[in-house]
Amino acid sequence: MAGDAGGRAGLFGLGLGLLAAGAAVGAMAERRMMGRTPLSAAEAAGGYGSVHSPPVVVTADDGVELYAEIDEPQPGAAYEGLTVVFCHGYALNLDVWHHQRLALSGAVRAVYWDQRGHGRSGRGPSGPVSIDLLGEDLAAVLRTTVPTGRIVLVGHSMGGMTIMALAAAHPELFDSRVVGVALISTSAGHIAEVTLGIPERLAKLAHRAAPGVVATLGRSPRLVELGRRTGNDLEFLLTRVYSFASPVPAAAVDFVARLNAGTPIEVVADFFGAFRGHDKLAALQVLRPVATLIMVGENDLLTPADHSRAMAVELPDAELVVVEHCGHMILLEYPDQVSRRLRELLERCLVPPAEQA
Repeated sequence: MAGDAGGRAGLFGLGLGLLAAGAAVGAMAERRMMGRTPLSAAEAAGGYGSVHSPPVVVTADDGVELYAEIDEPQPGAAYEGLTVVFCHGYALNLDVWHHQRLALSGAVRAVYWDQRGHGRSGRGPSGPVSIDLLGEDLAAVLRTTVPTGRIVLVGHSMGGMTIMALAAAHPELFDSRVVGVALISTSAGHIAEVTLGIPERLAKLAHRAAPGVVATLGRSPRLVELGRRTGNDLEFLLTRVYSFASPVPAAAVDFVARLNAGTPIEVVADFFGAFRGHDKLAALQVLRPVATLIMVGENDLLTPADHSRAMAVELPDAELVVVEHCGHMILLEYPDQVSRRLRELLERCLVPPAEQA
């Protein structure tokens, strides 16, 4: 596993690891008052990321092996005929869908996969990774795990960008195969303008400096490993501030921090530049024929709510849900709301009885 410093770089996702100390100072008072919320009974019994199915290997176009798991539905499942494919975000892995996986277990056929370089998937050649490449990886996942049938795509953060890249490259899949899309805490572009909740002038300086900082860390994994000796508490604080906006169990914060830290710093560096060049506003037109859910936290510092509102302008028939007092990790902060909205989306994607005849 990469060190906590690698986790901090991944956590920002848009690249402001050099502001870590300042963010921690601003959150210190809150942390002292909040403390760490004890584990719930459910978390103590199973724990985040404890649900798994037998692995499936998907070979990407360039030969990289991508890890996937498929949850099969029970007989007479509520959403029979649909397959939901879940795409996780930057410096996370498929385990982040823990609550949604439990909520939908048995009700629908579901595919969970690790993006290249993340979780259990292969990395491929070192060097910059583009969002367009991730879109082609998703196409390979669909060919292998859902060769036939109707598909609903669900993406969080970078996972939503991956879906947009698929739409740009393979518009023929939408409406014919892909009948529903959920874009959760994501953005169609203008990532370089995100301020992460700090003064705009400072944010601009940080955006200019961050690529060099992350590139240096990527070339110095041993240096990053040294950060583990002093970074544990700081990591908790940063994860708390940039992932959540309301009181959550300490286990949720630790879970996100662990996923971030589990992403090698070399991978963090390879993906870093992809966000600056991400611009898929035009690709949203491809989604117009399909049922679409756009969901975001009002207090998301990484992919701000205004980015979701901008996507909703391009998709006037989409359902836009903005959750108050919620940060970037809406999947863990308000899991019941996310699962309920996903169920409603699946209902809209079911084939009417008249069409089944």
